[in-house]
Amino acid sequence: MRVWTVIGAAALGLSLASVAGAERRGPPEPFLPVLPRTASEAARVAEVTAWPQDFSAPQRFEAKPGGISTVRDAGAQPLAQISPAVPPESGLAFELGRALFEKLWVAAPSSTRGSDGLGPHYNARSCAGCHPGNGRGQPPDGSGALSGFVVQLSVQGPNGPAPAPLLGWQLHTRSVPGLAPEGQIALRWQTHLVARNGEGPAELRQPRVTLTGATLPKDLRMSPRVAPPLIGMGLIEAVPEASIRALADPRDADGDGISGRVAEVPSMAFGGTRLGRFGPKAAQPSLRDMVGQAMLTDMGLSSPDFADPAGDCTAAQIACRAAPHGEEAGLRDGREVSGAARDALVNYVANLALPPRKTVRDVLPGKAQFYAAGCASCHQPAFVTERLKGDPALSFQLIWPYSDLLLHDMGDGLADDRPEGSASGREWRTAPLWGLGRNSTGRYLHDGRARSPLEAILWHGGEARAARDRVIAMEPGARAELIEFLESL
Repeated sequence: MRVWTVIGAAALGLSLASVAGAERRGPPEPFLPVLPRTASEAARVAEVTAWPQDFSAPQRFEAKPGGISTVRDAGAQPLAQISPAVPPESGLAFELGRALFEKLWVAAPSSTRGSDGLGPHYNARSCAGCHPGNGRGQPPDGSGALSGFVVQLSVQGPNGPAPAPLLGWQLHTRSVPGLAPEGQIALRWQTHLVARNGEGPAELRQPRVTLTGATLPKDLRMSPRVAPPLIGMGLIEAVPEASIRALADPRDADGDGISGRVAEVPSMAFGGTRLGRFGPKAAQPSLRDMVGQAMLTDMGLSSPDFADPAGDCTAAQIACRAAPHGEEAGLRDGREVSGAARDALVNYVANLALPPRKTVRDVLPGKAQFYAAGCASCHQPAFVTERLKGDPALSFQLIWPYSDLLLHDMGDGLADDRPEGSASGREWRTAPLWGLGRNSTGRYLHDGRARSPLEAILWHGGEARAARDRVIAMEPGARAELIEFLESL
């Protein structure tokens, strides 16, 4: 665990100047203190992550998707618990992070100097505003309220994607007093039917977004998104880079139709080009990058790695850039969020526990269908995390994220035609499936279009088309078994 020492009780909810971060260092990533594996450990890893050949009994430890970071009882808030492997003396650091996660930021200038700096344009006042209970956001429900639903934007510049001149990289539907929001989102659904063997057709729906009250360039590209669940992020960060790269097959050398490739993206936090792990298109390489980017883009908060107090506002947004901000020399590292506060948020997200599987033995027939359909070709079931010095909660754990963390061409139906990071407009990172059965919103995929796991499957195309067609061709009972397995995760 990333460990912080609390020197003063006033740290909670204020500047966190009394909280000092112990950063991870070491190869292959600069934020992971990696210890090399021995030959015998490598052999053990290969054995425990191999695909099963027998589906008559569960695999060892598959009921604990996060290894020792899995809680025994999901409780009333299944996605909001601290990993049971975190040492008791580090519990306060986790709760500091939780307080910051739930904290409501205000516009500057304000008498609450530790909480101002919001905006000038923003989508939420807190992290929890987009990730309620650390879970998934959802599309508007018709009442006009947005909860973790945003529209990302870009135009094609001379050197690749660029921010929309008067909107930035994301539409912001809220703003500080005295400044108008960038616009509002109008959403309608376009539906079509997909036939399936032995049952009536399934209705799929696709979001059609219109932006109102905004100045739109002619070549604007839009991608609606819902906020992802946050469980298991620290474990994903600890998956060995070599394990991810070993799964890549960008030229489909084995001829199986799957050509996943690694995302190579810049790191604002650590510099250089690194392996992307986080986000629907794997555009962020580390939790520190992910948290800093989200604070800047979603709430307009600057931090040491993302240092613009105007947030996502472009040079052409003159009123936005002239609005008051919360940066003060000598306070919070000169930014609106200090490095210590950012690190506390990173620590919180890294050590959120995984809920246990709902059942393992009862869904073995569906597990067999999962492998037979070819789903595991992208949704890689298991990894063993790096052996990490001083980090027992995340170190050398057998985990079950059901994702290869690679980019795949998912076909026309899911394409947003908006490149991001090193992903094309048709590519998406394989979404981890762990915690799928704890999805309280009932919405799936990157934009929340699917209303069930089956709808999500039926949207698969491109490299996943063959697997989708196998699911369509299944007998209804076998298809129901597959869905029951997915909902057990």
